[in-house]
Amino acid sequence: MPVLVHPADPSRDEGPSRSDRDLLLAMAEDDEGALDALIERKSRALLQVAWRVTGDREDARDVAQLTFVRAWEHRTRYDPRYSPNTWLYRIATNLAIDVVRSRNTRERQSDPVRHHFVRLADSRRSSVAELEEREITRILHELSTALSERQRAVFVLREVEGLPSAEVAQILGCRASTVRNHLFTARKTLRRELAARYPEYSAGRGDSR
Repeated sequence: MPVLVHPADPSRDEGPSRSDRDLLLAMAEDDEGALDALIERKSRALLQVAWRVTGDREDARDVAQLTFVRAWEHRTRYDPRYSPNTWLYRIATNLAIDVVRSRNTRERQSDPVRHHFVRLADSRRSSVAELEEREITRILHELSTALSERQRAVFVLREVEGLPSAEVAQILGCRASTVRNHLFTARKTLRRELAARYPEYSAGRGDSR
């Protein structure tokens, strides 16, 4: 079974008439060509999610590749009533969480919430705007180590990927209320860490939020 994560190649024909659901159903019939097409379509998105959760590009690549391996191994378990993205994201996110949990320290973790830095520090937008991208990434690399693996995953899927709470709940195998609780805690923790470590970018002391 060929499994290789790579960028999409427009020269390859993945069958434009086939939807993601069609490809998964074809895989259930042992169609390896459908797997190749799915790899072409989904590698970039799965790499991005895995990187944001694990904080390590090599780990993310391993997670993405293993996601396709698992998808093939469990190809007959896909239920077409559910979104293909939900099924694939669930595999990838659980694998990424396992990677993070297996680490003895958090030294290699990095930022899953770079795009939301301004939201965490919105009372000082002018100061944040002056920061270079590299500095924002470094700061949030440090802040995100305060989050648990589950909080990280919820924040990535809900805030960064923009998935609805109900879908995040399906991906992580929990209730939507649990997703909301994790998200609330993650936001609160990130704001607290920002205020403690980088008060120059945090909300003013008079801010009662």
